[in-house]
Amino acid sequence: MTRAEIEQKLKETIVSSLDLEDLTAADIETDVALFGEGLGLDSIDALELGMAVKKAFGVTFSSDPAANRKIFHSVKTLADFVEASSAK
Repeated sequence: MTRAEIEQKLKETIVSSLDLEDLTAADIETDVALFGEGLGLDSIDALELGMAVKKAFGVTFSSDPAANRKIFHSVKTLADFVEASSAK
């Protein structure tokens, strides 16, 4: 899977798993923060998104909240994590 395909699938996963009816995958910018000022997701969204990404890509996240905050910062950082996990 190419980097562009990973990013596209992540964006589609965000929209579908969180039922973001007002957004499409194309509306989500790769470098924009997913939480807070960016896309505006919250902690409940983080749990749902984590499960959806795990299912879609077969990755496992750390139990360290600080590490996960970095991973889930943006589509770019999520894609970095998926790529690194796939390379193992």
